Amino acid sequence: MPRRRRGGRVSALEGGREEEAPPAAGAVPSAQWASGRQPEAAAELILLRGIFEIGRDSCDVVLSERALRWQPIRPERLTGDSKYDFLHKEEFVELKDIFSVKLKRRYSIKQQGSGTLLGITLFICLKTEKNKLKDSTLDLINLSEDHCDIWFRQFKKILAGFSNRPKSLKILLNPQSHKKEATQVYYEKVEPLLKIAGIKTDVTITEYEGHALSLLKECELQGFDGVVCVGGDGSASEVAHALLLRAQKNAGLETDSILTPVGAQLPLGVIPAGSTNVLAHSLHGVSHVVTATLHIIMGHIQPVDVCTFSTIGKFLRFGFSAMFGFGGRALAVAENHRWMSPNQRMDFAIMKALAKLKRAQGYPKSDCNNQWQMIQGQFLNVSIMAIPCQCSVAPRGLAPNTRLNNGSMALITARNTSRPEFIKHLKRYASIKNQFNFPFVDTYTVEEVKVCPKSNSSGHHPEEDHGPHETASGNCFPWNVDGDLMQVASEVHVRVHPRLINLYGRSMEEMNDSKVTCSCL
Repeated sequence: MPRRRRGGRVSALEGGREEEAPPAAGAVPSAQWASGRQPEAAAELILLRGIFEIGRDSCDVVLSERALRWQPIRPERLTGDSKYDFLHKEEFVELKDIFSVKLKRRYSIKQQGSGTLLGITLFICLKTEKNKLKDSTLDLINLSEDHCDIWFRQFKKILAGFSNRPKSLKILLNPQSHKKEATQVYYEKVEPLLKIAGIKTDVTITEYEGHALSLLKECELQGFDGVVCVGGDGSASEVAHALLLRAQKNAGLETDSILTPVGAQLPLGVIPAGSTNVLAHSLHGVSHVVTATLHIIMGHIQPVDVCTFSTIGKFLRFGFSAMFGFGGRALAVAENHRWMSPNQRMDFAIMKALAKLKRAQGYPKSDCNNQWQMIQGQFLNVSIMAIPCQCSVAPRGLAPNTRLNNGSMALITARNTSRPEFIKHLKRYASIKNQFNFPFVDTYTVEEVKVCPKSNSSGHHPEEDHGPHETASGNCFPWNVDGDLMQVASEVHVRVHPRLINLYGRSMEEMNDSKVTCSCL
């Protein structure tokens, strides 16, 4: 049955207030389209007003400075019909949640040309449960070419005004991440949304470990609004490290010894396609590909603290978190068994590290109000984290009291204890209980840490192990930095640098910038 042609009435193209607009007082948005608190409609400048079919209703649609509102056109009725009012409440979507607009057309095999115009389709970012975002569409049906053209151009003008949203992105894709699913994740879930948003992309598939680092040192990034990494924590950390190294080089700073680094010049987007996805989970509150993609499309920027890792007189790398002792030892074992599946490899590495669990002698030193405090003794593990390090196995995070940009790090030490007690401590991370409520675990909030080992980390003997990563070659100590293995032969100096890189992520309130002191949590 042919659809009746709707009228093309337009009240105003730009400027002017629509005196005939029905008052919005008392209107309650629907759960599907409402985004937070409803914008005040009375004082807003009305840009356009017209008739569209939405769903199965002919609606009076009003486009204002901040929102698009619609309400079914009411037939004549008795005043005070509360039941009818309830069924025809005003709905709205805020303009900041719209990320694309396209003309909706019907095409047929026999038809030539641009097809039959049906109306306009809006692409919208919606908030759902557990910090997730999803994309949705809203069809505004009207068969008038002139009517739709005016509305379409106005929507395009509004979207062009969101200057923080990227228009061109450099994509770095690690095809080896997790179960080699990164390529499928990108082309099936990420790229279609980027195309809808009209974002141009340049995709490079990395071929080996360190490829992204070497590429970003030299490649031309002018014309790109951001860089996106599709992969796991190791890939994301490598790209962040490369962007920050590039920033130091562009600023003319010596990279052999970095004391006061400058921030990265381009924001980084992280598409989770690894096994743990700690960075993405900490950033978005959930490891979810569509959520991460929509944060990039919407241009949500989150400043994040970054650590520098240095040894005596030499800069090593940038990173977000590190583990020394058990954490480094387990990663060293895992790296030597890459022929296993990711889950099997990590489970095997943890079991083997626990089986050979031995204490390491050393003394972490932390900076407190420009004064160093020394903690000396035997430790099973030392964790230093500038982000919460949330993941599926630790939903509260390995450092739940840390924030993304509060200018401090969590220092967590696990001193010598029995294997059953240490395992109990590890299992607590998977629950909502306090994983630090053990006599052998201490936590501190610090700005700098020096880890000075006195013997081989984890106290293991090379003759007991097999494989290049497991053996302490040249008395090097294994560190786990953002899921990457770092071998260091001497003390390591870790310093946090506030808001050193911008990541595409959820909007958060500004953290208190007051000076952080070193104290036991």
